[in-house]
Amino acid sequence: MTDPTLYSMPSSGNSYKVRLLLALLGRPYTHVAVEVRSPELAAAQAAGHLPMGKAPALHLADGTVLPESNAILWYLGRGTAWVPEAALDQARSLAWMFFEQNRHEPVVAVRASLRCYPHLAAEATPERMADLLEAGHAVLQVMEDGLSGRPWFGGAAPSVADIALYAYTHSAGSRGGFDMARFPAIAGWCARVAALPGYVGLDAIPA
Repeated sequence: MTDPTLYSMPSSGNSYKVRLLLALLGRPYTHVAVEVRSPELAAAQAAGHLPMGKAPALHLADGTVLPESNAILWYLGRGTAWVPEAALDQARSLAWMFFEQNRHEPVVAVRASLRCYPHLAAEATPERMADLLEAGHAVLQVMEDGLSGRPWFGGAAPSVADIALYAYTHSAGSRGGFDMARFPAIAGWCARVAALPGYVGLDAIPA
Protein backbone atom coordinates (compact mmCIF):
# COMPACT_ATOMS: atom_id res chain seq x y z
CA MET A 1 0.00 0.00 0.00
CA THR A 2 1.33 3.43 -0.93
CA ASP A 3 1.85 5.74 2.02
CA PRO A 4 -0.45 8.77 2.21
CA THR A 5 0.85 12.29 1.68
CA LEU A 6 0.07 14.97 4.23
CA TYR A 7 0.13 18.65 3.32
CA SER A 8 0.56 20.38 6.65
CA MET A 9 1.50 23.76 8.07
CA PRO A 10 4.37 23.20 10.53
CA SER A 11 3.33 25.96 12.94
CA SER A 12 -0.39 25.14 12.92
CA GLY A 13 -2.08 23.18 15.67
CA ASN A 14 -4.65 21.87 13.21
CA SER A 15 -1.88 20.33 11.13
CA TYR A 16 -0.03 19.16 14.23
CA LYS A 17 -3.05 17.09 15.28
CA VAL A 18 -2.68 14.90 12.22
CA ARG A 19 1.11 14.58 12.49
CA LEU A 20 0.71 13.61 16.14
CA LEU A 21 -1.87 10.91 15.48
CA LEU A 22 0.15 9.48 12.60
CA ALA A 23 3.17 9.29 14.93
CA LEU A 24 1.16 7.64 17.70
CA LEU A 25 -0.19 5.12 15.19
CA GLY A 26 3.28 4.50 13.77
CA ARG A 27 1.93 5.20 10.29
CA PRO A 28 4.51 6.16 7.64
CA TYR A 29 3.60 9.07 5.36
CA THR A 30 5.10 11.67 3.09
CA HIS A 31 5.07 15.17 4.52
CA VAL A 32 4.76 18.34 2.44
CA ALA A 33 5.32 21.51 4.47
CA VAL A 34 3.13 24.47 3.48
CA GLU A 35 3.88 27.16 6.04
CA VAL A 36 1.75 30.28 6.28
CA ARG A 37 2.55 32.93 3.63
CA SER A 38 5.10 30.61 2.00
CA PRO A 39 5.53 29.99 -1.76
CA GLU A 40 4.90 26.30 -1.04
CA LEU A 41 1.47 27.12 0.38
CA ALA A 42 0.60 29.31 -2.60
CA ALA A 43 1.74 26.59 -5.00
CA ALA A 44 -0.27 23.90 -3.22
CA GLN A 45 -3.38 26.08 -3.31
CA ALA A 46 -2.89 26.87 -6.99
CA ALA A 47 -2.41 23.19 -7.82
CA GLY A 48 -5.59 22.19 -6.00
CA HIS A 49 -3.78 20.13 -3.39
CA LEU A 50 -5.73 21.88 -0.62
CA PRO A 51 -9.39 21.47 -1.66
CA MET A 52 -10.70 23.78 1.05
CA GLY A 53 -7.86 26.23 0.55
CA LYS A 54 -6.02 25.41 3.75
CA ALA A 55 -3.89 22.78 5.47
CA PRO A 56 -4.02 20.06 6.53
CA ALA A 57 -5.06 17.87 3.63
CA LEU A 58 -4.43 14.12 3.51
CA HIS A 59 -3.86 12.64 0.05
CA LEU A 60 -4.65 8.92 -0.06
CA ALA A 61 -3.12 6.37 -2.41
CA ASP A 62 -6.25 6.18 -4.58
CA GLY A 63 -6.20 9.92 -5.25
CA THR A 64 -8.81 10.84 -2.65
CA VAL A 65 -8.05 14.05 -0.79
CA LEU A 66 -9.42 14.48 2.72
CA PRO A 67 -9.42 17.99 4.25
CA GLU A 68 -10.27 19.27 7.75
CA SER A 69 -8.13 18.19 10.67
CA ASN A 70 -10.77 16.53 12.83
CA ALA A 71 -12.26 14.63 9.89
CA ILE A 72 -8.76 13.33 9.11
CA LEU A 73 -8.34 12.27 12.75
CA TRP A 74 -11.59 10.31 12.65
CA TYR A 75 -10.66 8.66 9.35
CA LEU A 76 -7.21 7.62 10.56
CA GLY A 77 -8.49 6.53 13.96
CA ARG A 78 -11.30 4.26 12.80
CA GLY A 79 -10.51 0.61 13.36
CA THR A 80 -7.91 1.50 15.99
CA ALA A 81 -8.08 2.14 19.72
CA TRP A 82 -8.16 5.89 18.98
CA VAL A 83 -11.86 5.73 18.06
CA PRO A 84 -13.84 4.12 20.89
CA GLU A 85 -16.00 1.12 20.08
CA ALA A 86 -18.94 2.05 22.31
CA ALA A 87 -21.48 4.32 20.62
CA LEU A 88 -21.75 6.61 23.65
CA ASP A 89 -17.99 7.02 23.88
CA GLN A 90 -17.88 7.77 20.15
CA ALA A 91 -20.56 10.43 20.64
CA ARG A 92 -18.64 11.93 23.56
CA SER A 93 -15.48 12.05 21.48
CA LEU A 94 -17.31 13.77 18.63
CA ALA A 95 -18.90 16.26 21.01
CA TRP A 96 -15.48 17.33 22.26
CA MET A 97 -14.16 17.52 18.69
CA PHE A 98 -17.05 19.78 17.69
CA PHE A 99 -16.38 21.86 20.81
CA GLU A 100 -12.73 22.16 19.82
CA GLN A 101 -13.48 23.60 16.40
CA ASN A 102 -16.52 25.70 17.32
CA ARG A 103 -15.50 27.18 20.69
CA HIS A 104 -11.89 26.38 21.52
CA GLU A 105 -9.97 27.01 18.29
CA PRO A 106 -11.67 30.37 17.53
CA VAL A 107 -10.33 31.88 20.76
CA VAL A 108 -7.35 29.85 22.05
CA ALA A 109 -5.74 29.33 18.65
CA VAL A 110 -6.63 32.78 17.37
CA ARG A 111 -5.04 34.54 20.35
CA ALA A 112 -1.89 32.47 19.88
CA SER A 113 -1.81 33.35 16.18
CA LEU A 114 -2.16 37.05 16.88
CA ARG A 115 0.77 36.85 19.29
CA CYS A 116 3.01 34.65 17.14
CA TYR A 117 2.52 35.66 13.50
CA PRO A 118 4.04 39.06 12.65
CA HIS A 119 1.69 39.61 9.71
CA LEU A 120 -1.27 39.54 12.14
CA ALA A 121 0.21 42.00 14.64
CA ALA A 122 -2.00 44.86 13.47
CA GLU A 123 -5.08 42.83 14.39
CA ALA A 124 -3.89 42.24 17.95
CA THR A 125 -5.51 45.30 19.48
CA PRO A 126 -5.55 45.51 23.29
CA GLU A 127 -9.32 45.21 23.31
CA ARG A 128 -9.39 42.13 21.11
CA MET A 129 -6.60 40.43 23.02
CA ALA A 130 -8.36 41.08 26.33
CA ASP A 131 -11.63 39.68 24.98
CA LEU A 132 -9.88 36.58 23.66
CA LEU A 133 -8.08 36.09 26.96
CA GLU A 134 -11.34 36.15 28.91
CA ALA A 135 -13.12 33.90 26.41
CA GLY A 136 -10.19 31.50 26.29
CA HIS A 137 -10.06 31.12 30.04
CA ALA A 138 -13.79 30.31 30.02
CA VAL A 139 -13.27 27.66 27.33
CA LEU A 140 -10.34 26.15 29.20
CA GLN A 141 -12.49 25.98 32.33
CA VAL A 142 -15.00 23.87 30.38
CA MET A 143 -12.15 21.47 29.62
CA GLU A 144 -10.97 21.55 33.24
CA ASP A 145 -14.47 20.63 34.40
CA GLY A 146 -14.73 17.95 31.71
CA LEU A 147 -11.69 16.19 33.15
CA SER A 148 -13.22 15.98 36.63
CA GLY A 149 -12.98 12.35 37.70
CA ARG A 150 -11.68 11.10 34.37
CA PRO A 151 -8.25 10.95 32.72
CA TRP A 152 -9.37 11.40 29.10
CA PHE A 153 -12.09 13.27 27.22
CA GLY A 154 -13.63 10.45 25.20
CA GLY A 155 -13.78 7.70 27.80
CA ALA A 156 -11.45 5.51 29.84
CA ALA A 157 -8.70 5.58 27.19
CA PRO A 158 -7.17 8.31 25.03
CA SER A 159 -9.06 8.99 21.82
CA VAL A 160 -9.01 11.29 18.83
CA ALA A 161 -10.87 13.82 21.00
CA ASP A 162 -7.77 14.16 23.15
CA ILE A 163 -5.58 14.67 20.09
CA ALA A 164 -7.95 17.34 18.75
CA LEU A 165 -7.97 19.26 22.02
CA TYR A 166 -4.30 18.81 22.83
CA ALA A 167 -2.96 20.52 19.71
CA TYR A 168 -3.75 24.09 20.76
CA THR A 169 -4.18 23.52 24.50
CA HIS A 170 -0.66 22.29 25.26
CA SER A 171 0.80 25.59 24.02
CA ALA A 172 -2.00 27.86 25.25
CA GLY A 173 0.29 29.30 27.92
CA SER A 174 3.48 29.74 25.92
CA ARG A 175 1.91 30.81 22.63
CA GLY A 176 -1.45 32.19 23.70
CA GLY A 177 -0.52 33.84 26.98
CA PHE A 178 -3.24 32.08 28.97
CA ASP A 179 -2.83 31.51 32.71
CA MET A 180 -2.56 27.72 32.70
CA ALA A 181 -1.85 27.59 36.44
CA ARG A 182 -5.61 27.87 36.85
CA PHE A 183 -6.10 24.45 35.27
CA PRO A 184 -4.29 21.65 37.11
CA ALA A 185 -6.43 18.91 35.56
CA ILE A 186 -5.48 20.14 32.09
CA ALA A 187 -1.81 20.17 33.11
CA GLY A 188 -2.03 16.55 34.22
CA TRP A 189 -3.85 15.56 31.05
CA CYS A 190 -1.22 17.29 28.88
CA ALA A 191 1.48 15.33 30.70
CA ARG A 192 -0.39 12.08 30.03
CA VAL A 193 -0.63 12.86 26.32
CA ALA A 194 3.07 13.74 26.14
CA ALA A 195 3.93 10.42 27.81
CA LEU A 196 2.13 8.31 25.18
CA PRO A 197 4.41 5.98 23.18
CA GLY A 198 5.28 7.53 19.84
CA TYR A 199 4.51 11.09 20.95
CA VAL A 200 6.05 13.92 18.92
CA GLY A 201 5.97 17.62 19.66
CA LEU A 202 4.80 20.51 17.51
CA ASP A 203 8.34 21.19 16.30
CA ALA A 204 9.00 17.61 15.18
CA ILE A 205 8.57 18.08 11.43
CA PRO A 206 9.21 15.06 9.20
CA ALA A 207 11.97 15.51 6.63
